[in-house]
Amino acid sequence: MLASPLAALAVAASFIGPLHSTTTIASAVPASGPAQGDVNPYGVAVVPRSAGRLRRGDVLVSNFNDAANQQGTGSSIVEISPSGAQSVFAVVPPSTSTSTSTSTVGLTTALVALRNGDVIVGSLPAPGGVASAATAGALTVLDARGRVITTVTGPTIDGPWDMTAVDHGARATLFVTTVLNGSVAAGGAVVDRGSVVRIRLAFGPAGRPRVLSDQVIATGFGEHTDPNALVVGPTGVGLGAGGTLYVADANGNRVAAVPDALHRSTVLGAGGSTVAAGGALNDPLGLTIAPGGDIVVANGGDGNVVELTPAGRPVATRTLVADGGGDLFGLAIAPHGSGLYFVNDAGSGPAASSLDLLR
Repeated sequence: MLASPLAALAVAASFIGPLHSTTTIASAVPASGPAQGDVNPYGVAVVPRSAGRLRRGDVLVSNFNDAANQQGTGSSIVEISPSGAQSVFAVVPPSTSTSTSTSTVGLTTALVALRNGDVIVGSLPAPGGVASAATAGALTVLDARGRVITTVTGPTIDGPWDMTAVDHGARATLFVTTVLNGSVAAGGAVVDRGSVVRIRLAFGPAGRPRVLSDQVIATGFGEHTDPNALVVGPTGVGLGAGGTLYVADANGNRVAAVPDALHRSTVLGAGGSTVAAGGALNDPLGLTIAPGGDIVVANGGDGNVVELTPAGRPVATRTLVADGGGDLFGLAIAPHGSGLYFVNDAGSGPAASSLDLLR
């Protein structure tokens, strides 16, 4: 059957539709140093400008597990060049945790690289890899040489799980999803208290940030602890056209929208409005916005990546990891829209925890 002109137009406009080749760029596992053997890569961020040890176009990857594969204990950020050269950019110390009783860090999918050379990463420490021991964590700000500048904490930052940023150079706006708003106390039961926090930062000398405002702009997302995933809740975030923030709601198996995210002064309840639910979505985790404005989501349940229009219409699906349940997390658009970076945790061990590119 011949495709209709409308269908042909949809394929042509798709970002992932023309992408068919997957390449492993490099392992995300540190080969040496204090975080040697960290696995389970979560966050992905492309470096926008060269500064310090950062090189423009390199990709940063945060690790959630330590060498013993315990969740919520990884502390390394690895820097990977497009050609596959790998080095450890930073090892985040436990002192950045809000808990003084834990020696773990647990770097999450919340990872951004800013134009001023700062890198911001979220943590959710879980001593022993046990969800019941999980603590609030924090946002750690690092300079371009991987040194800790400061730690951002507060009552709204309770289990930062993913993050995106609007970068204005001297100022930045962060949108952070949080998943520990009563989920540990609930002992596995779903609580509808997952949130999105908007944090406005101003940067002074040496990139040192000052928090200008810290506000919950959306709440009501389902969240719960889980023996396999540690925590399930709102994960990937991406800012689309018109200031609408899109959220990957893993518990609800849907993509939600928070309108006027940059300027809203009221808290949107009920987990935002549903853009798409079910269908090709299967435990949506990582989320990014394609160059044309479509929403690209990584499925945690099957190893697929799904592209949706801002109205929620399915555009394309690609299998990144065959039978890849539990293998996908963060996503990032490659420079000039040349492909899609994703972390791949298929199997186990250093050979499996990698940064890959769909192009």
